[in-house]
Amino acid sequence: MSRPIKIEFFHDTVCAWCFNLSSRLHMVAHEINLDIRHRTFVLQASRQEMAQRWGSPEAARSTILDHWRHCRAASDQPEHININAMRAARFDYPHGMNAALACKAAETFGGQALHWEMFDRIQRAHLSEARNIADPKVLVDLAQELGLTPDQFKCRMEDPAVARQVDADRHFARVNGVQAVPTLIIAATGTRLLTGSVDELRSHLRVVARQLEHL
Repeated sequence: MSRPIKIEFFHDTVCAWCFNLSSRLHMVAHEINLDIRHRTFVLQASRQEMAQRWGSPEAARSTILDHWRHCRAASDQPEHININAMRAARFDYPHGMNAALACKAAETFGGQALHWEMFDRIQRAHLSEARNIADPKVLVDLAQELGLTPDQFKCRMEDPAVARQVDADRHFARVNGVQAVPTLIIAATGTRLLTGSVDELRSHLRVVARQLEHL
C-alpha cells in the first residue's frame, strides 16, 4: 500500500458543508490511503460572538438555514439535513465551542478515529435531530452512545488542557491562513485541496498521491 496522504481537515460541527465533506472523505478513504488530522475551527465560540456575527438569534437561524438549503441540494445524503426541524427548535441556533471541546475530549480517549466519530455523531444530532449541541448534557449523552463513560467524559470536556487544544487548532488555522470551513490542507505541501463532489475529491486526491510519490 502507498504511504498515506496526511490531510489537515478544519471543521466546525455546526457547519452543514462540513457534513457534506466528512461523508465524502469517508467514502474516498475506502479507496485511497488517508491520514486525516481533525482540526476544530470554531467560527463563533459563544452566544456573544453569535450576536456579533448575526445580530439576533432570529437572524442567525434564518440566514444559516438558507445555507442549509444550499448544502442539502448539494449533499450526497440530503435526507440527513432536516431544515424544518431546526427551524422549529425552541433554542437559539448553537455556537460550536462546546461541541469542539467534546470532539477534542473524545480524541483524548480514542485518537483521531474517535474524534471523527464524535464529530459525525454531533453533526447528526445537529443537522438531523435538531438537538442543541451547545448544551453540554446533550454532548455527554452523545459520548455515552459511543461507549464513553459520562462522568469521565464530562470531566475531560471541562479539563483546561482540552480547551487549550481547541485554542491551538484555532491558532494553527490562523497561521495557515484558514478563514472558512470546511478546509482541507495537504500536510506535506501546504496545498489547499479543492472540495466538491465525491468524484472531484477522489480525482484531486489521486493527483496528490502521484505528486507525493516524487517527493
